[in-house]
Amino acid sequence: MSPTLMRLVEPSDGPALAGLLTRDKQAYARWLPARSAEFYTPDGQASVIASLLASHAEGLAWPGVVVSDETVIGQVGVSSILRGPFRKGFLGYWVSSLHQGLGHTSRAVGLALRVAEDELDLHRVEAHTQLDNLASQAVLRKHGFTPWGIAHDHFFAGGAWRDEVFWEKTLPGSLAS
Repeated sequence: MSPTLMRLVEPSDGPALAGLLTRDKQAYARWLPARSAEFYTPDGQASVIASLLASHAEGLAWPGVVVSDETVIGQVGVSSILRGPFRKGFLGYWVSSLHQGLGHTSRAVGLALRVAEDELDLHRVEAHTQLDNLASQAVLRKHGFTPWGIAHDHFFAGGAWRDEVFWEKTLPGSLAS
């Protein structure tokens, strides 16, 4: 089994991410929003990465890439970080279809949760999955997330509004500071 690593996204990751996203565009159409053609290009990804790193510099996100055998195979991160009385963030992730079923997604989520707790000092992490995304739900359950509600017609993907399950996890090491 190849090791799974996670690191902060870098501008040089644009071509690799564009390649993965282009390759899986049809496979993920059911799960992801429609994007412009530019999004799937190295320049488009360079723009996305610049925005993600700007959010990171402001303390609003921790955008990472999933790496195996020194190759970028997906993305994982914590976004929409709120401080003050909330101290929470939103977990998002995807792994290329070529690398699914090998445990990379679950290991990447575990690594992201460590960053959320140890580096970001968050108290709570939330995530969403579409109702029929059982694989993603299994990953979240494995890491101690629990469902807390369903939002109907919450997300537009694949030409239709999709219902989503809302997930939550309280991080054990967070202090009431």
